[in-house]
Amino acid sequence: MISTQNYDALPDANSLKRLAKALAVLDAVNSPDLEFRYYTFNAEWSEDEQVLEMSDGEGDQMLVLFRPEGCVINGYLDGLEQPDKSQVTRGLPAAFDDFMFGEPVSSIGTSFCLWYTPGQGWQTGVVGDDDSSEELLYMLDGNPETYADWADEYYGDETERSPIDADTVAQVYRGETLTKAMVLRIVDEVEDWAQLETDLQAIGYPYDFS
Repeated sequence: MISTQNYDALPDANSLKRLAKALAVLDAVNSPDLEFRYYTFNAEWSEDEQVLEMSDGEGDQMLVLFRPEGCVINGYLDGLEQPDKSQVTRGLPAAFDDFMFGEPVSSIGTSFCLWYTPGQGWQTGVVGDDDSSEELLYMLDGNPETYADWADEYYGDETERSPIDADTVAQVYRGETLTKAMVLRIVDEVEDWAQLETDLQAIGYPYDFS
């Protein structure tokens, strides 16, 4: 399982950004209510910066910043003793300093940190024996069934909704244009197509609902 001690399975920055958008798209389809989504994507965080946010609503959070230089992951697990931030970010490229040491990361906290640059690949600072990073990173394995299984449990628990089609999840993972037919293989019905279009535009994901 992916963790700060075992991150070889993490994709490069461009592939991870495509996956990040896909996770946000899938959650937007599964949950019209933003409050109940785990994954959201801000395509206009700032100039030349985009961010994936994961929040479980109970304190655990993960932010992934994408810049031209690469990307950086900040993970926070509620209830864990926080490590020395100067150690977990040791060797961090200067391009990511403002993000990791500014807001909102400073207020959220940092349990672990990983970063990617084209020249060096994935790296991390000083890693503790058990930072529980796998609890937040596992969804980044790129396996559509990982998301489908999780979403069936999270969004489908105690409901009669149909299981999510993993092949359609794979299409979204590949960045294919989202169609109404694909959406209806993820959820049984959509009450507000216009709202979904607005969400997809904010994510920066292609769709065709004609």
